[in-house]
Amino acid sequence: MDFLPEKINDYVEKHSQPEPELLQKLNRETWQKQLQPRMLSGHLQGRVLSTLSKLIQPKNILEIGTYTGYSALCLAEGMQENGELHTIDINEELFDFQRKYFDESPFGKQIFQHLGNALEIIPKLEKTFDLVFIDADKNNYPNYLEIIFPKLKKGSVILSDNVLWSGKVVEKVKDDDIDTKALLQYNKLLNEHPKLETVLLPIRDGLTISRVVD
Repeated sequence: MDFLPEKINDYVEKHSQPEPELLQKLNRETWQKQLQPRMLSGHLQGRVLSTLSKLIQPKNILEIGTYTGYSALCLAEGMQENGELHTIDINEELFDFQRKYFDESPFGKQIFQHLGNALEIIPKLEKTFDLVFIDADKNNYPNYLEIIFPKLKKGSVILSDNVLWSGKVVEKVKDDDIDTKALLQYNKLLNEHPKLETVLLPIRDGLTISRVVD
């Protein structure tokens, strides 16, 4: 998932803002108790998400895919004082884990958890979002893009995680690899979309920044 040499990656992390103490705690507990801790955004990407959010200063944030709540807390750092962050996940077993850390943060009352299928939940959210972070089931990325567009405005930003998919996007795709096929389609959609300007950054497993221009 990490494409940089370990020494370079260590140097980058040492010369980036450190994780806040609460996120260090969340990071440790995720690695101790969860089966797929690599799904965690982690230090470097978390600081990137935090910085982007602080630059955008969103009032309303939508996150598709919560996992243990690390990325949500990073994004919340740039949220406006009266803003809201709505995060969606299908795994009910992580709900209380997420809530514990949300409530320990300064943003607990501003973070709203939604449990279930994001494609069913998003149309029911009566909000316009300034910032969207997509980090859920890869085969649905093109569907998420389509369903969030009515809830965006000019200047809204979409962040998409895992768009390099451990390098599989530049390898021969197996017939039954629906996730890689979906990501190839999704990356093409972002790059060619007439209402988006997009840059794909080789941060961790690939992070795309797309801005609505019309």
